[in-house]
Amino acid sequence: MVVGLIIACEVGFWVLLAAGLAVRYLLNRRRTGAALLLCEPVLELVLFAVTAVDLRNGAEPGWEHGLAALYIGFTVSYGPYTVRRLDGYAAHRLAGGPRPPGPPRHGMARAAHEGRLWLRTVFAAAVACALLEGAVRYVGDGATESLRGFQWTALRAAAIHGVIALTYLLWPKRAPAGEREPVRRVTKG
Repeated sequence: MVVGLIIACEVGFWVLLAAGLAVRYLLNRRRTGAALLLCEPVLELVLFAVTAVDLRNGAEPGWEHGLAALYIGFTVSYGPYTVRRLDGYAAHRLAGGPRPPGPPRHGMARAAHEGRLWLRTVFAAAVACALLEGAVRYVGDGATESLRGFQWTALRAAAIHGVIALTYLLWPKRAPAGEREPVRRVTKG
C-alpha cells in the first residue's frame, strides 16, 4: 500500500505541477494556478500520515517505509526548486516572459551552483533521517534495522553528492577558447 501511495504522490506531483502551470499561464488564472501549486505539499503530508498509520497498525517496518521517508525528504528539499525552475520555463514558453537563465556551465560559478545543490541534498537527507528516527522511536522495540539502513542510505547519498560537488570546486571546468561565461547574478535556488 505504501509503495503504491509513493507512486501516486509522484504522479500527483507532476499532474498538479502541470495543471497549476497550465491554469496559471494558458488560462491566465494566476491565483488559481498558484493555489494548485500550493496543494503539492499536501501530497507529502498524506504520505507521511498513511505511513505513520501503517506503522501504528502493526505493520513490520520495511523498505517501503524507508523509501517513503527518503521520498518526503527529497520532495521537501527539491520540490520548491523544481517548481520555481519549471515556472520560469512556463512563463517564458507560454506567457512570453524572459528566458530563464540555465545553471552556469564553467568555473567557480558552476562550483557554487553544485554546492547549493549539495546543500539541498544534505537538507533532504536530514529530513529523511529525522523522519526515520521518529519512525524508529514510534515503533519502539520492533525490527527497525531496515529503517536504520535507510538512514545510512540518506547519509551516503549526501556524502557521494558532496564528493561530486567538491570535484567542481577542485577541478573547475574551463570555458572553451573564445567563449566567455556570461556574468550571472547569484541567486539562491
